[in-house]
Amino acid sequence: MLVNVLTRKLVKPSKPTPPQLWTYKISVMDEVNPSMFVVRILYYRKSASIPSLEDSLAKTLSLYYPLAGRYDKNSRTVKCNDEGTLFSIAKVEYQLDQLINGRLNVDHLNLLLPLEIGAADEPTDPMLALQINRFACGGTAVAVCASHRIFDAGSMSIFLTAWSSVATRGTAIAPVFDSASFFPSENLPPLQTHDSRTRNKNIAFRRFVFPKTAISELRRRTAGTGGQRPPSKVAVVSAALIQALLRADRARRGESRACVVAQAINVRGRTVPPVSAQSCGNWATFSTLELDASQAREMEGDFPGLVSGMRGAAAAGVEECRRLLSDREFGRWALVGSYVEADERGAAGECKVVWVSDWSKFGDYEVDLGMGKAEWVSMAGGRLEDILVLMGTKDKEGIEAWVSLHESDMRIVEADHDILKLTSNKGLSKM
Repeated sequence: MLVNVLTRKLVKPSKPTPPQLWTYKISVMDEVNPSMFVVRILYYRKSASIPSLEDSLAKTLSLYYPLAGRYDKNSRTVKCNDEGTLFSIAKVEYQLDQLINGRLNVDHLNLLLPLEIGAADEPTDPMLALQINRFACGGTAVAVCASHRIFDAGSMSIFLTAWSSVATRGTAIAPVFDSASFFPSENLPPLQTHDSRTRNKNIAFRRFVFPKTAISELRRRTAGTGGQRPPSKVAVVSAALIQALLRADRARRGESRACVVAQAINVRGRTVPPVSAQSCGNWATFSTLELDASQAREMEGDFPGLVSGMRGAAAAGVEECRRLLSDREFGRWALVGSYVEADERGAAGECKVVWVSDWSKFGDYEVDLGMGKAEWVSMAGGRLEDILVLMGTKDKEGIEAWVSLHESDMRIVEADHDILKLTSNKGLSKM
């Protein structure tokens, strides 16, 4: 797949940012995140009207003004100077159907991005970058990269929904940028997990597609576990992949070891008082399921037990969200301390830490930028290890799991009998 970038420019907000908003202070949750971009790629059957996209983007940026600024590492602030968002247009020598319905080469997805995923946090790096990819068939892929310094996956979807609203209705709900008022910067260094620790490792990135039939089979395996409502699609898919990863880790090391399953929880709307549903920033905490070596070995074959443990940990994590703002010491530990601690334990080799994020409920398939609703939504590959990102399918029946592992683990997971039986595995490229 050949991608030729035709033009690059900066798109500025349609209205100047007022002086009282020129400096945006980041929170302690923001500053500990690794230097990278959060990525979403939306695919459409129709061709894009570039002037219309620019116009709606400029109007949206007047609400999301930090995205048009630049980050200052020294002061831990975003200078909201309206310098602009990077806006690229590219011609793709490929058919959109080949990408969506063919044998997916995930290397191709990174070619659609406007910049490298790790090209963040320097004085000239944009906070937001987009590339409008025009396919030979007339289809369009809109690749969006937002700095993890001020955006998490939830923030990205809030922005995309707002841009869609401006593009189709001319107006959008204003976002909230207030995380630093609750948990201000503490001048902490960003985590290095996704950069220096993986620089010399061979990381493999794959997509595993779990159709409706696989979801039904996995739910059937949990039947008769205490009369609970059926587990979510995300719960059973992530548990199946974690079982395969536990088997792979034991096969590669020759023995089982302790494992921590860290499940991201979007805290918006779950705190007391509530964090706004429109709040941008890094508003996620993690529930953790701790398994010692013997438990990890046992869970390789106990699917109902693993699902039950993960559900219990997630339910406890959701309940704890109520305390995040009323008990600031606890809130700081839950939002930052527990995250850093788990990351350090994994880096030291004390245990295997598997990070699970659910993006299936963000509504990205509803994003209409003037070309109708998205035909497909994907992410792209970065230098991440032991990461599971679960996204929905257009028909809302299946789950696409985007998985980053050490290539030695990935080879074993790909050949895992259960995974082969459950999935239509279309992601076949090493990153």
